[in-house]
Amino acid sequence: MDTNFLGAYIDINLEAIAQNWRYFNKIAPNSMVAGVIKADAYGLGVDKVAHRLQNIGCNNYFVATLKEAIEVRQAISASSQLFVLGGFFDSEIEIFSEFDIIPVINSIEQLEFVKNSDLKLALHIDTGMNRLGLRPEQAVDNAKAINDLNLALVMSHLVSSSDRNDPLNKKQLETFSQAASYFNVPKSLSASGGTMLGGEYQFDLVRPGIGLYGGAPIDNEENPLATVVSLYAPILQVRTVKAGETIGYSATYLAQNDMKIATIGLGYADGFLRSAGNKGIAYAGGKICPILGKISMDMIAIDISDCEVALKCGDFVEFLGENVKIDEQAKHMDTISYEILTRLGNRFKRNYLEE
Repeated sequence: MDTNFLGAYIDINLEAIAQNWRYFNKIAPNSMVAGVIKADAYGLGVDKVAHRLQNIGCNNYFVATLKEAIEVRQAISASSQLFVLGGFFDSEIEIFSEFDIIPVINSIEQLEFVKNSDLKLALHIDTGMNRLGLRPEQAVDNAKAINDLNLALVMSHLVSSSDRNDPLNKKQLETFSQAASYFNVPKSLSASGGTMLGGEYQFDLVRPGIGLYGGAPIDNEENPLATVVSLYAPILQVRTVKAGETIGYSATYLAQNDMKIATIGLGYADGFLRSAGNKGIAYAGGKICPILGKISMDMIAIDISDCEVALKCGDFVEFLGENVKIDEQAKHMDTISYEILTRLGNRFKRNYLEE
């Protein structure tokens, strides 16, 4: 870290991303392992992440929009396949072709757009999410026309893969297996959680997203993936609050006893969610420290009364990392790890770690 910079910063461990990709490669040995790098690689910097994945053998990538895909195309090899999950409009077909990007057909209308095209395509069969995709019967009824296209992949998406015991997983597996059998191309059903459900869910290609970035793919199970993101912010002031005094806007925290608090240079303008007020945690001085009061634009207060070492202005506090796991912090915030990552703002100094 630049010692002249004392603002909040995040460490992004590119080697941990590589380690997590290798984990999925290990548990899905008969499948290609793609990289889901939409939303600027979940907010972590798509150029850096794509380059690291490329260097360890990843040759298939998924983004959400054509704009994202055009940006990513420069960062990966010309031979790598790049899919756009959000589909396409008729007017965009030539752009997809120019940049060698594969749109996902999500509707009968989009199928009509490409019926005379030689553009490489993917097909999304909706097996229960009810967002995008052809219904299974639509895919089967149009199988002849679809098979006449330059089809590269048939895919679907699990609704509840984070719950290993949800019966919807098996139902979707059966629906997808039946409908996808009409197409003699590679098949893909699972993202991070689905990949961990076992071999029958893995098919020819798996699409880990949150798992690459260290989030837990399966709820209520030990997370086998390496921590990728650590977030630190500096103490601006240490002070004593007397019993009966309040902390922060709207006086939502009332001190029951005299206590020592630290005011931290981090807030919702940095993308740290306001929902962490009076619920989130930090790690400082060898202890987990609760967040006190509301999160403001630039500052947070934490309780450091029980810390093992004395803290002072300029010391750094961990809000994500090895001691504050992202999924644990997400629970305190009443959200999910995906939102935490994609909300991290541009005020942070970002340090990319290779080891």
